[in-house]
Amino acid sequence: MQQQTPNPNIKQSQPMEQAPDIVSTKDQLYISDMLSWNLNACKKAHFFAGQCQTPELQQALEDAGQMHQRHYNKILEHLNTSSQKMN
Repeated sequence: MQQQTPNPNIKQSQPMEQAPDIVSTKDQLYISDMLSWNLNACKKAHFFAGQCQTPELQQALEDAGQMHQRHYNKILEHLNTSSQKMN
């Protein structure tokens, strides 16, 4: 396997020190997508866990669904926290 060397012309993204004061339309659409992806994954994992006969697989699917539900709730928590700071 060939090892890739970093391209010096490409800047590595650094985390923001502080979030911007506004949310752009593109940001809003991405946040909406993240919420949808996590909610959909949570629902699908729960559905397939109910269809599963193998207890280990059923538990793994339930765990995955709960993880996506935590991510969904965490995103909402961040949105609520930032909206309260703006008020």
